Order: sequence, then structure tokens, then C-alpha cells
Amino acid sequence: MAEKLYTIPLNDAVNADDECPFCFIERNVEQSLLDYCLGSAASYMEADTRDQTDKFGFCREHIRKMYDYGNTLGNGWILKTHYRKVIKEMQDRFKKYAPKKVGLKEKLTGGAGLSNNVSEWTRERDCSCYICERFKKDYQRYLDAFFYLYSTDSEFRGKVDNGKGFCLHHFGDLCDYGELHLSEKEKKEFFPKMFDLMERNMERLYEDISWLIEKFDYRNKDADWKNSRDAVARGMQKLRGSYPADPPYKMQK
Repeated sequence: MAEKLYTIPLNDAVNADDECPFCFIERNVEQSLLDYCLGSAASYMEADTRDQTDKFGFCREHIRKMYDYGNTLGNGWILKTHYRKVIKEMQDRFKKYAPKKVGLKEKLTGGAGLSNNVSEWTRERDCSCYICERFKKDYQRYLDAFFYLYSTDSEFRGKVDNGKGFCLHHFGDLCDYGELHLSEKEKKEFFPKMFDLMERNMERLYEDISWLIEKFDYRNKDADWKNSRDAVARGMQKLRGSYPADPPYKMQK
């Protein structure tokens, strides 16, 4: 494992005291990829980059972030060649279309499970994203690095065990990875610690949100906000990941 390449960002993420270190890493990687695709280095003009963006396209979330980024010409070039590929794929699917037979069962279930080659293609396109795909390749290595550091670096382990835990999205990935890669003995130690960590921090956020609500009572107008000012944003992050309060990430001029 390239320890420095992946352990340094992980240490930085844990030191950031964020609600989820993997959200912290994901945001940094995502912004770097937006810079790579659309920034002043003009990677969108390189054939190999456009081959990949044409192939994968961008998911709903990232295509909005590309628009927010602000490079109209760069987005235009990426869309132009991507459109040619999408139109060709669409035409191929249209040629192969054949009506589905709809029986009583499908009508009673509202068409559950019923699809044709065109609708299947649109769903495949919905799930395909250049930025998601690039992050996915690195994400596995960050999970490797996490467990490597957690088992070999007592300082890192202490920061995790006494930290703010993870968002539910990334915590689920951590649990999956642990089941696959940890020994039975390691699981007996790791999972109880993580369950306690998550429970404590979910309760912490519950209390922050509860106090935020209490602050809207006129009787508490002069009371200390404690840690509740940004409780809604942090609470949303904990449940779904990402940073709902972040402003759009824009091209640096």
C-alpha cells in the first residue's frame, strides 16, 4: 500500500474533527476532480480525459456541481462530445426496442419489475458518473489505509475512538469492509467500539438539534447557543453524508 499517498489525507481528515472523516476526504477529492476536469489546466481538451467523460458522463449531483463551477466553455466541450456518444447509444437502443407483453400481474403491481431495453439504458446512464467512478477507485484504498492505521497507529486509533464518528453512509461502508477483511477476533474488538462511537455521537447531535429548537423559545433568547448553531447542517451530514451548508465550489480565477 502506498502509505503516504492515502494515510496522510486520512490523518488530515481525522485531525479536522469533522462529523465524518470520509466525507472530508470525499469533498477534497471531488473538488480536485472538478479542478482537473474544468480548471485552468484545461484537462477537458485532452483526448484521454474526454474519452472517459464521454464514456461515463456525470450523475445528477455532479453535473449540477459542474454547472456551479462556472466554466461555460469547458462544460460546453464536455457536453458536445458526450452528446454524440449518448445520441448514438440512444439510436442503437431505439432500433432494438420491442414492446413488452403486459399481463394482469404487471397491471396489478403497477408494472413492478417491468422494463424495456430503452428504460434499462436510461437507468444505466443515471448511475454512470466520471467523478463517482474516479473516487470509487481511490475510496477502496482509503478504507485499506483506515484499517491499516487503526491497527498500527495508537495515536490514530485514539483519535477515531474519541472522535465524532462517521456519517451513516460511510459507516455502512466501514462495516462492510470490516466484515470482509477483519478476523473474528478483530471483529469482536472493532465493532463494539464503533457501535459505541456511533451511538454516542448520534445522541450528541440529537441534543444539539434539540437545544437549537429550544433556542427559538423566547424564554431562552439570552441563553448560550452551546454547539447548536450549525446543528441542522451537521445533523443532515450525519444522516446522509456530504455538506449541505457548503456554498457551490467555483473555478478559481
